[in-house]
Amino acid sequence: MLARLLRAAIPAQRVATTAAPRSPWWRTAVVYQVYLRSFADADGNGIGDLQGLRSRLPYLAWLGVDALWINPHYPSGGADGGYDVIDYRAVDPEYGDVADLEQLVADARRVGLRVILDVVPNHTSDQHPWFQEALADPSSAAASRYHFAPPSEEPPNNWRSLFGGPAWSRTPDGRWYLHLFTPEQPDLNWRDPAVAEDFERTLRFWLDRGVSGFRVDVAYGLFKDADLRDNPGTYSPTLFGHGPEQAMTWNQPEVHDVWRRWRAICDEYDEAMLVGEVSLADVGQVALYSRPDELHQSLAFRLLKSPWSAEDYAEAVVEALDAFGEVGAPVSWVLSNHDKERKVTRFGGGDVGTARARAAVLLMLALPGSAYVYAGDELGLPQAAVPDEAKRDPIFFRSGGLRAGRDGCRVPMPWNETRGVGFSTDPDARPWLPIPEDWGRYAVSRQARDGGSMLTLYRRALAQRRAHPSFAEGEASVSRQGDVLTVRSVGPSGTVRCVVNMGSQPVVVRCPGSVLLSSTTRLPRSGDGLALPPDTAVWLSED
Repeated sequence: MLARLLRAAIPAQRVATTAAPRSPWWRTAVVYQVYLRSFADADGNGIGDLQGLRSRLPYLAWLGVDALWINPHYPSGGADGGYDVIDYRAVDPEYGDVADLEQLVADARRVGLRVILDVVPNHTSDQHPWFQEALADPSSAAASRYHFAPPSEEPPNNWRSLFGGPAWSRTPDGRWYLHLFTPEQPDLNWRDPAVAEDFERTLRFWLDRGVSGFRVDVAYGLFKDADLRDNPGTYSPTLFGHGPEQAMTWNQPEVHDVWRRWRAICDEYDEAMLVGEVSLADVGQVALYSRPDELHQSLAFRLLKSPWSAEDYAEAVVEALDAFGEVGAPVSWVLSNHDKERKVTRFGGGDVGTARARAAVLLMLALPGSAYVYAGDELGLPQAAVPDEAKRDPIFFRSGGLRAGRDGCRVPMPWNETRGVGFSTDPDARPWLPIPEDWGRYAVSRQARDGGSMLTLYRRALAQRRAHPSFAEGEASVSRQGDVLTVRSVGPSGTVRCVVNMGSQPVVVRCPGSVLLSSTTRLPRSGDGLALPPDTAVWLSED
């Protein structure tokens, strides 16, 4: 009964628009990130899976996104949420099998969605056959596919793991091996041609099964300093990404040749694309990964890492537009993902955090380029409080509990207000992460019936973005007056504006045209303008 009600509230068809399809699709796409383990559980074991995701494709089509990116689905050692891969050309049995993924791709195409897979080329699992062979035989061919150093009293250099502690661990025979993440994730040596050849086979394996591309994990990594020289400073992450203190471990020039080879492979397939995770402090360096013969996109993280401030956001937007414009690439905007605190909480929590999250998504969707939406953000989910005894994230454990870890943004999706919030087909199933008792208040079924909900706002924004392609395709200019940020775009549907009040006082906004959408349900008139409350955004058409 509840499933029928949910289907009634969320019909399968897409929202009709007057906008014609545009090519290439990825330049302006809205991509929905699915943390597979937490999305929908079809077999009742408390773990999300591919069949569960298939059952929710009508929801994604109804929402109005263009594609979905699935976090790693491969057989894994389980040390880092699937990012420690054992077999790159298979599906973890917890999620299904290759046939399930093929069916997912086919079903997604039928409702107008594309599927992007996560690929992890920087490291494997320590259970990968190559690493197991390298442990057993230091003289084997597999040993050259990782970074090993001979036995010594101290590690080979001062490199640090991003998850805490040294980036080197010992093998049983006393050698050192490199892992810039957990010890269960040994880094691959991309100077061995066998590594490149195997990953090229992996790309073709999945492209032949109809996927539309790949999100490339740690795309700024892969190559390390050939002489293993010390980094100039100990690990100290900057606000916007890795900088000069990580000069020997990230962003080596050889990595760009890998993306040129991968781009050539994708060009053999119909509109396949690559989007890279490039977490560097210098946005100019990030943009270089999206040159015409390299990755199609590289994710722009600065909005995700900036405080709620018109000055900071204006600077972030202008820098990204300028840097990516230099290489002729669209910006791929990000406000949330599986590695960062949910934006409602990040923006202050409660009513304030929710208001800011509503305004922020209107700003992101008004910017030219593509946008990446993390599952659950359309519901206004806050960061969940996960008890220490239930945590899974290696960051929490490797930091000795000093860092909370990422579990709070990975708690399962609430689909309805019943016991278990509809995440699993078995309401008594124990989910892999505990679901908060009040999670039902954010449920899809509840918000779909509420004209003022976060979910409704997202759906309306995505429909308006398609109906007014000037937002995604136009030439944008950015201005700031105090706490008010304005993005004005001129494009195929005329002139549109997004105005965001990021201050603490109402402001009057000139409104010569019509209001397309606002992040609040109440936007009073003030003379010939609008009274824009604090933490509020509005979309305006000037035509």
